[in-house]
Amino acid sequence: MPYDSISLEPSWQARVGAYLERPDMLALLRFLREQEENGRAIYPESREIFAAFDHTPFDSVRVVILGQDPYHGEGQAHGLCFSVPVGVPTPPSLENIFKEIERDLKIARPSHGCLTHWAEQGVLLLNSVLSVEKGLAASHQKKGWEGFTDHVIDVLSKEREQLVFMLWGSYAQKKGRLIDERRHCVLRSVHPSPLSAYRGFLGCSHFSLANSYLRQHGMVPIDWSLS
Repeated sequence: MPYDSISLEPSWQARVGAYLERPDMLALLRFLREQEENGRAIYPESREIFAAFDHTPFDSVRVVILGQDPYHGEGQAHGLCFSVPVGVPTPPSLENIFKEIERDLKIARPSHGCLTHWAEQGVLLLNSVLSVEKGLAASHQKKGWEGFTDHVIDVLSKEREQLVFMLWGSYAQKKGRLIDERRHCVLRSVHPSPLSAYRGFLGCSHFSLANSYLRQHGMVPIDWSLS
């Protein structure tokens, strides 16, 4: 699917679609087209750029997990932060996420790293940057995606109530300035990367805290297990 043809899920299109018409976003799409025309491999595939929105419509969002940018290894990125398709080895940060869920909720670690089941329950798995060049981490930062995902967080904060935001690491926590903490629950921790997980992520209990908050506000908790 060419970048000219990608589109947002209708409920998201109605709320943030106009942002994609801004000159900086049109320039970003031109950049992505030019990169592919020049033989650069871009992840995820264009049809999965907006997968987080496809799986989690606006009114379905209950929890937001913020990542940084997509995995840059072949076959890993599929548009959901921290997630990899079934059959792809689980990356280290995701292993630590599963380790914390096991400690926190006594849910055994799954045999795969595909988080679609979470997304379909209302967990928006949103990277701050939605594309990356193969083998080059952070290669599409400061190309325009950050403004768009800032806008997404801002609209969620203003138009929804009683959401849970999980902000892991300093990069994600910068978006905390966009969230009205009088209306929402904001959970902060270090990143689950092996470089930092033992400085507070392991032991943060974010998954049980999120479910407690949802229950307190009359919502169904998230099933954090993966079949």
